[in-house]
Order: sequence, then C-alpha cells, then structure tokens
Amino acid sequence: MQRLFAPWRMSYIGSIPPSGCIFCDFPARRDDHATFILHRGETCFTIMNIYPYNPGHIMVVPFRHVADYDELCDKELLEMHRTVRQWLRVIRKIMTPQGFNLGVNVGKVAGAGVAGHVHLHIVPRWNGDTNFMPVFGDVRVVPEALEATYGRLREGWDGEISGEE
Repeated sequence: MQRLFAPWRMSYIGSIPPSGCIFCDFPARRDDHATFILHRGETCFTIMNIYPYNPGHIMVVPFRHVADYDELCDKELLEMHRTVRQWLRVIRKIMTPQGFNLGVNVGKVAGAGVAGHVHLHIVPRWNGDTNFMPVFGDVRVVPEALEATYGRLREGWDGEISGEE
C-alpha cells in the first residue's frame, strides 16, 4: 500500500480553535503576507483559505464583524460582490480554471468554519479536480503550495488593478 503524507492537515486537525475571530484578528496584525491577506478595500478584504479545497481558494470578508449575510449594509454588499467579480477575472487570467464555486455558509450547521463572521468563498474548479482522496482518506490533495499561490494571486491582482482606467 502506498501512503500519501499530508502533514499540513495535522495542524488543522489538532489545532485549538482560536479564542477570537481570525477575520477580525488577521487584518489588525497589519502583516498581510504572514496572514495571506491579498487585498484590502474600504469595507472588506480578500484572504486565502489556508486549508483550501483547491489552489486559489480565497475568501472575501467584511472588516466589520457580522454573523449573517442579511446584516451586511449595502456598501459592504456592493464592495464584496465587486471584489468577487474582480477576483474572478484575475483568477481566470492567471490560473485558467474551467469554473468556480461561489458560496456563503451562514451558521455552523451550514458548514461555516468561522460561523460568527460572514465571508464569501471563491473556489476555482477544473475538470477532474475532485478525486477519491476526500472519500477514502479524509485528505484533499492540493497541488500547489500556499506561498506560491499567494504570490501568483497578488501579482495577478496588482496587474489587473494597475490596468484599470
């Protein structure tokens, strides 16, 4: 039998949940590279998921600590969705996915890992990107290191924004 080692999973499985809210704490650190924050807007920011479903899995998050999607103000909603649209363009250009999953999980029962702070997931998808590993081994194979994806996404975002009129 061959074994696939995914040592990064242990940090997730064995981790003690943070006492605070990572979506409040990470932006306050002002160390975007260490916290994988890709972009800061006026009302929301974009951060990589450090336990991604696929390379390029990012989240758009309001700075304000809000638990439910329907509690977002119009300004937050508009910026959040404009940011999603821009990221779709960037990811298409640099990663050439064949599709995307966009989603908001509201509440723990709906699958929210950070249930107290609403966030919108952007997951690039490729034909055949799912495999037997999540079913049989409770392991997801992500073929690119977070740091490499971070660099590509930041470069893509910076290039896209500088090209805007």
